[in-house]
Amino acid sequence: MEQNEAIVARFYTAFSHLDAAGMNACYSGDIVFNDPVFGLLHGDEARDMWEMLCGNAKSFSLTFSNIQLLDEEYATCEWVANYVFSQTGNKVTNRVKAFMRLKDGKIIEHSDAFRLSTWLGQALGWKGQLFGWTGFMKRAVQKKARRGLDRYRASKV
Repeated sequence: MEQNEAIVARFYTAFSHLDAAGMNACYSGDIVFNDPVFGLLHGDEARDMWEMLCGNAKSFSLTFSNIQLLDEEYATCEWVANYVFSQTGNKVTNRVKAFMRLKDGKIIEHSDAFRLSTWLGQALGWKGQLFGWTGFMKRAVQKKARRGLDRYRASKV
């Protein structure tokens, strides 16, 4: 179980340094990732998302804490990222609870939970504050994030 705690700590330490390669080295080849913005990602989709986000980060800082090992497979962690959202220039403080499943020294499942409406209010300003709770706004942002990831992935080929 100590190995699992070390993997989680290594992942977030790499993230705090915007080291996507270090983060992705903690993932299994068939990683399954999910969060409120990008939705469900598999394998290289998840790895490419971290490359894209780390490469675009501005005024970024990250802290993590409270790594909890629930059993031999499952761990949780809390993390807070502060950054400037590149599309609007707005400052964002994103408070996240991560849930991870680990096997053979790798993260095989990773889910990040945060209130999307709160994130939208910070990232998009008054439009996000006014409409961020609506399904329409949430779906629009999710589609835009996915299109951005698809463009990033296509540019790597």
